[in-house]
Amino acid sequence: MDPFKGVTTIIMAGGRGERLFPLTRDKAKPAITFGGIYRIIDFTLSNCLNSGIRRIYVLSQYGSFSLDQHLRLAWNLVRPELGEYIYSIPPQQITVDRWYRGTADSIYQNLKLLDEERPRQVLILSGDHVYKMDYGAMLDFHLAKKADLTVAAVPAPRQEASAFGILHVDEDQRVIEFLEKPAEPPGIPGNPDYSLVSMGVYVFESEVLVRELIADAKNPDSQHDFGRNIIPAMVGRKQVYVFNFEDPVTRMPCYWRDIGQLDAYFAAHLDLLGEDPVFDLLEGDWPIRGQRCAAPPAKYFSREKPVEVTDSLVSPGCILQEARVTRSVLSPGVQIGRGAEVEEAILWDGVKVGLGARIRKAVIEDGVHIPPRFTIGYDLQADASRFPVTESGVVVVPNNVILEGP
Repeated sequence: MDPFKGVTTIIMAGGRGERLFPLTRDKAKPAITFGGIYRIIDFTLSNCLNSGIRRIYVLSQYGSFSLDQHLRLAWNLVRPELGEYIYSIPPQQITVDRWYRGTADSIYQNLKLLDEERPRQVLILSGDHVYKMDYGAMLDFHLAKKADLTVAAVPAPRQEASAFGILHVDEDQRVIEFLEKPAEPPGIPGNPDYSLVSMGVYVFESEVLVRELIADAKNPDSQHDFGRNIIPAMVGRKQVYVFNFEDPVTRMPCYWRDIGQLDAYFAAHLDLLGEDPVFDLLEGDWPIRGQRCAAPPAKYFSREKPVEVTDSLVSPGCILQEARVTRSVLSPGVQIGRGAEVEEAILWDGVKVGLGARIRKAVIEDGVHIPPRFTIGYDLQADASRFPVTESGVVVVPNNVILEGP
């Protein structure tokens, strides 16, 4: 029996991703490259398929062509004749004449979908997080609690939790307060050194969701956002519970990353590396699917010095010639010339690194050509005059720049 037969699944994927600029200059945030061969939305979509969900609406808006193109090329594996679908839906501007104003408004503008499907529950997901999660376990928890709303949350150290929306719960996991980026996050009952961070994953009873969205749409002071408006307004009036995203055996927090800003995007890539990575892409029991790559195997070759690759992910189609690559992620078609050094760098599709060039702690967008003996990441003052540089010193090289050699 299909546990999601009475559930409508919606992925919110329309945000501008301003904190990821320039990576989102001409792409939707969920459609930008991650982990070499993936796009960010592949993780949420893979969670859906691995959980048994094969009927999905993706709400798009900013840079929607990049997302639509990826969905068509990489996610055409569902079977419409069996009632399966992955539909991309931009703002229809039928009931209202405007773009999406917030996460809640994006669902409000598509209430016609719920009116047609009449689901019992609505599963709402974000398309810009990296994690592996069985949504079926969360649905079971929601039903067992007879909740109106269940919010997925991951335990995080209290000193790090103030940057997120925090859920204050009682011993029964019922939400007694929702706090947006509090200076002093409340601890978890029985685990006071940790706080519960909202993951932007929700299970609503459908009728409750519709009523709350309609009421919110009439409020001129609302930002029409789930975290800022909908959830706080429901706490105390409705049955709101937290699904704790932790390992059921070890009780340790499961991996979840909000990569909505550049330093977090960079750090999440480092989590993929090493002998025992924090987030393992190679685990076979929960496969992450993406666009199939038709490129040939990666090629290493040398005449005098060996190619050195340490703790890195190297995609198909890459060519490395007497180069040194350390703790880096290379997308398909990357070419690294003789004597070049790449350290803690993320290179998107088709990047070419010239003879003797050196790159350190950088994100290089697709198609950029690094001239011979060019350096990036060794003189941040010089880099900042040409490229965006983050607070932690990550240099970001957009794909619309033309670099000239020294």
